[in-house]
Amino acid sequence: DLSKYEDIQKLIAATLAHFQQVDVLVNNAGFGRLKWLEELDPVADIQAQLQINLIATILVSREILPHMIERRAGHIINMASLGGFVATPTYTIYSASKFGVRGFTEALRREVGVYGIHVTGIYPGGVKTEFKQHTGAARKTGRTTPASLRLEPEEVAQVILKVVNHPRREVIIPWQMRLTVWMNSLFPGIVDWIIENRFTRLERDI
Repeated sequence: DLSKYEDIQKLIAATLAHFQQVDVLVNNAGFGRLKWLEELDPVADIQAQLQINLIATILVSREILPHMIERRAGHIINMASLGGFVATPTYTIYSASKFGVRGFTEALRREVGVYGIHVTGIYPGGVKTEFKQHTGAARKTGRTTPASLRLEPEEVAQVILKVVNHPRREVIIPWQMRLTVWMNSLFPGIVDWIIENRFTRLERDI
């Protein structure tokens, strides 16, 4: 249970006892509750998302780090989301957690690079998983990531393997999503207007 620090400690200890060393850590646990902030349950939706998506990523990394520092080798790969670059309505807490993962990843990379440890952030857009079945989202507009831009899990796995063999600071996939990140960074006012008028007003019946 990644929500319990004691379980994280036991997991890392058992892993090291069995394998003796850990070369690569992939932090991939996470979930989303996609509703308006005022509709989210403070504990089950807000605290739980932050605990699993962000705090667990930090604590698991923290537990394995002394081992990697001692070996002066290792690679921590944090699976985040495009939501860590571009925040959209109903993704308030999910994006907060993923922005947190992005900041954590960047800072940690600059902390431990001197020990020969790599830290990578991977930021996929839509992936064809069971994620949406558990979000609680009820879209009136039916707007979602175009099928042509949604990734198969195997595609994401291939990206992880490439990053293991050829470490990078960050990877945004699919490549077309870099345009979204670029647009949001350079023209946030335009993005605000588009989202408000093509999504928020329609979903809120305003």
